Amino acid sequence: MKDSQDIDLKAIAWAAMENYGFTPAFPPSVLREVNALGTAAFTDGGEGACNLRHLLWSSIDNHDSQDLDQMEVCEEGGDGEILVRVAIADVDACVPKDSKTDQHAAYNGTSVYTGVTTFPMLPPRLSEGISSLLPGSDHRAVVIEYAVAPDGSVRHGGIYRAVVANKAKLVYEEVGDWLEGTGPAPEAVRDIPGLAEQILLQHTAALRLKVRRTGQGALALETIEAEPLVEDGRVTGLVVHRQNPAHCLIEEFMVAANGALVACLRECDRPMIQRVVRTPKNWEGIVTEAAEHGEALPAKPDAAALTRFLIRQKQIDPERFPDLSLTVVKLMGAGEYVAFTPGTTPIGHFALAVSDYTHGTAPNRRYVDVVIQRLVKSVLDGEASPYTPEDLEDLAAWLTGREKASQKVERFVRKAAAAVLLRDRIGETFEAFVTGASEKGTYVRLIAPAAEGRVMRGEAGLRVGQKVRVRLLDTDPYKGFIDFERLR
Repeated sequence: MKDSQDIDLKAIAWAAMENYGFTPAFPPSVLREVNALGTAAFTDGGEGACNLRHLLWSSIDNHDSQDLDQMEVCEEGGDGEILVRVAIADVDACVPKDSKTDQHAAYNGTSVYTGVTTFPMLPPRLSEGISSLLPGSDHRAVVIEYAVAPDGSVRHGGIYRAVVANKAKLVYEEVGDWLEGTGPAPEAVRDIPGLAEQILLQHTAALRLKVRRTGQGALALETIEAEPLVEDGRVTGLVVHRQNPAHCLIEEFMVAANGALVACLRECDRPMIQRVVRTPKNWEGIVTEAAEHGEALPAKPDAAALTRFLIRQKQIDPERFPDLSLTVVKLMGAGEYVAFTPGTTPIGHFALAVSDYTHGTAPNRRYVDVVIQRLVKSVLDGEASPYTPEDLEDLAAWLTGREKASQKVERFVRKAAAAVLLRDRIGETFEAFVTGASEKGTYVRLIAPAAEGRVMRGEAGLRVGQKVRVRLLDTDPYKGFIDFERLR
């Protein structure tokens, strides 16, 4: 039996970061700059900031997340509307443009979450401290307001600086189980007066938003990303996080908030970066995929028709739906950042069924969000744009590449961790689904554990979505390889 303890997954993750062009360690100049920061200046909000400490703010994130970017609070309005406030951490106040910290963040472009170790975009003293919206202290924030009507339409309100205080750090799984009626209320929801009613009101607003976007063609996709469960340096399992109503709540609130940011910049004729997913170039491939499932899609791209197909398939075959989702994602094409100048016709986000969208709600984790925050704050202050259109074009191209590179790092480390988990099981057989079949190779995903690998023998004739039985031939954590043979 092989000893999995001799595999240093953190070293593998570090090497993957370097291999894909990241700087995994913070330079001394960055650490000196951040360590010299005091904290008082970042809790008073600055001149003209609204005092919203009294509101029942809460955040929902992963159980181990410390780099909190946003939190939410709602109240009932007139004509059945629900007023939503989303507070975004004012990272720009802590990271001046062109500072050493800013230059490092711009170069890496994003935090990278490998499941084994996290490579934050900003030093932990910032992202998990001064600029994180954790409970226990006051924080500077940029607040985005909008109202959600009973039909799910959104009326944009104001965007302004504020001082806020998080009353409860909630967890996706606990809130989701409670909203679904399959688990108890989280402790904070039970103990903090009014919080249960607050989260239920947020849930109502999110459902309105989701129903409307789904009707407009927002794609109902559900892919599987199995994250390694590491205890004392050993991989003990792979965890698949199920989407639940709490994830839906945050997704819907952030889509609407990002739309409000775009509206603010557009109304003030500011250049910006938008997040786009273009109309699928390989729509014919999606039509062919639907035909193989016995359904006909229109000859021209139609997001609403594709959504109806996906919803039906999830109901018919939920076990295979993640693999169908993955196929559609590949055929649709990746998202990207694109610079826009006033008057430019937006490309839109095909998957979200919105015409104007950006990334501006996670500035601790993504650099493009810091850029958007600076653009919005320049509007609030009546100042010129801190970026020229040419600057934004260069940033959009660079940050699109950084995002793709981060995804490659994360996938590689997940594969390496899965290879470590399976090292002692060579020769065993598993039930699996075919997730890819092309000239590049045939790949399967095990049902349990949810590891992916390549079929090296007996792959002829396999098709995507087919359920097969495979035997594990070999693993190589350093290359991220897991090899199988098909059993007849």
